[in-house]
Amino acid sequence: MNKEKENVWEYPRPAIYKSHIGEIEVISNNIVLAKISNAISVLETSHPPTYYFPSEDVKVEFLKKNNHTSYCEWKDSANYFDLFLENIEITNIGWSYLTPNKKFLPIKSYISFYASKVEKCFVNGEQVKKQDGDFYRGWITDNLVGPFKGGPKTLDW
Repeated sequence: MNKEKENVWEYPRPAIYKSHIGEIEVISNNIVLAKISNAISVLETSHPPTYYFPSEDVKVEFLKKNNHTSYCEWKDSANYFDLFLENIEITNIGWSYLTPNKKFLPIKSYISFYASKVEKCFVNGEQVKKQDGDFYRGWITDNLVGPFKGGPKTLDW
C-alpha cells in the first residue's frame, strides 16, 4: 500500500487537533492498554502526531495520576500517569489535559501515551517508531517525513 507522505514541517502552528479514523493501539507487557478506531490526533509543526483516547477506551485500572505536570502553550497544563502492571512500574507513561484551553476541549480528560515508554504502539496496524528524547511524545509512522523535533538533525526526504 502506498501511503501519501506527510512532512511534519508542513503541520500547522499553532497546533490543531483532528479526528483520526483508523485503529490506534497501545500495548505494554502484552496487555492492550488502549485500543480505539476513532482517536483524536494532535498535529504541530515539526512533531509527529500524538493520539488521545477517551478514558473509557483505556484500561485506567492500571494507571495512577501522579504529581508531575507540564505546560503546553496551545493546550494548557497536563497531568501525568504512572503505569502499575504486575511487577512493572513506568513513571509518566501518559498524560491528560483535565482543563484544556477552549480550542482543545475535545481532548479534555482524554489520555495519551509516550510511544517511547510502552512495549508497542500501532497506527492502522503499523507499529510506530518512538520519537527521540523524553520530552517529545510523537508516534512516527512510515508516511511521515522529518526531521522530527528532538531527533537527529539530518534530513530524511
